[in-house]
Amino acid sequence: MTTAGVRATARISARDDGRGGTALPVLEGDGPLALRRTRARGDEARVMLVGAMSGPLGGDHFAVEAEVGERARLHVGSAAATIALPGQGKGEARYDLRLNVAAGGELRWLPEQLISVKGSELEVSSLVELAPGARLVFREEQVLGRAGEEPGRLTSRLTVRLGGRTLLDQEMACGPGAPGGWDGPAVLAGRRALGQLVVVRPEFEESLPEARALGEYAAISPLVGPAVLVTALAGDALRLRRVLDEALASLD
Repeated sequence: MTTAGVRATARISARDDGRGGTALPVLEGDGPLALRRTRARGDEARVMLVGAMSGPLGGDHFAVEAEVGERARLHVGSAAATIALPGQGKGEARYDLRLNVAAGGELRWLPEQLISVKGSELEVSSLVELAPGARLVFREEQVLGRAGEEPGRLTSRLTVRLGGRTLLDQEMACGPGAPGGWDGPAVLAGRRALGQLVVVRPEFEESLPEARALGEYAAISPLVGPAVLVTALAGDALRLRRVLDEALASLD
């Protein structure tokens, strides 16, 4: 039985303002999803996603849509971690991201981590559509359970397409009811923080970074296209962020 929950959508549209900056003609959120424009940095507009209430809870369906036009630059962060919680009734929660970047546009998607709490069920779906010549930095961090706590059920799928061609399409499932072996030595090896970073840049067409390890539990892997994928595991969220920040700095 699925319990009806909260439905909420946040929408962002970024456009070149013609004066060397980025305008935000659409910046709207409803229910628990609030958006706040923060101080711009150069020609880059900055937006903070602020959770106005706890969630997503079981049965909730949240969505965030962002569109970046030609020559526009958008940086999106969040004020705090997203915490997936069990609801009063049974039912899986959903969190959908739909991101589009036009040719010459740039999106830096750098939210705080998602924490999967014991008893929760959450499905995350992220679809990023890029036009040729678009630029992207996309970070995804997931923490399985709070300190000393078992995780909830978490399923996450990330798809990145460039000019209609798939650069990356992968799915991960962890927690109770997930396919066997997710916590074994060949997958998470007991680590509870996992993350990835996707970087797409036109200049990678000419010089694509080489595959290499980043310590014991992280690696940079080139994708088929002007893109690289960084994957990392860590014992906690702080160590995970440190690894991903170092990887991004090495690619900038």
